[in-house]
Amino acid sequence: MADDTFRIDQEQNRYAAHVRAINELVDGLRDQDGRGWMPYVAPWHGGTEARVLTVLRDPGPKTQDGSRSGFLCTENDDPTAERQCQALEQAGIDARDITPWNAYPWYINRKPDASEQEAGAEALARLLGLMPNLRVVLLQGGDAQATWRRLEKRHPAFATQDRFHVVRTYHPGRQALWSPDPEVRAAREQHRKDTLHQVAEMLLP
Repeated sequence: MADDTFRIDQEQNRYAAHVRAINELVDGLRDQDGRGWMPYVAPWHGGTEARVLTVLRDPGPKTQDGSRSGFLCTENDDPTAERQCQALEQAGIDARDITPWNAYPWYINRKPDASEQEAGAEALARLLGLMPNLRVVLLQGGDAQATWRRLEKRHPAFATQDRFHVVRTYHPGRQALWSPDPEVRAAREQHRKDTLHQVAEMLLP
């Protein structure tokens, strides 16, 4: 996204066929109940055709519109996106195989509270209805996992469905992976690596 040509291409194609329904959902959710702005999903990713939905906590500063990219994208110019991009590539998961999302999709740049998690769960439920090819929901971090539990409580059918797998691991951010104990840090990194390889295996024919 630091490359002007790439970023402009994402902007011009934000309503391309494979992301139109999702980004129209974003349009409808922006400022809902006064919650404010949220980024689009970059057409670099699979959109409604993706087989993997990756869920983190909340949009980071580099997703902001105007001064930054305006998109959720593994090509954003920030360390978390870079680690996510590298980990997916190492596992053999293509950018078009995923759609990025957040437990709380509106921009707050902090941990969502309980009411915000509830709102995020409803938005996530609507997104899931737009992804017919979905095979894996990858919940990264405690907030993503907490929001998923709220979604299952509000919509019990998601707890018993057999259309896709729900997989859990650590958030890719440096803070989530850090520990003063080097063995703990290594174990968290290994857990992420193993989980992403597990996801890749789930996508095999």
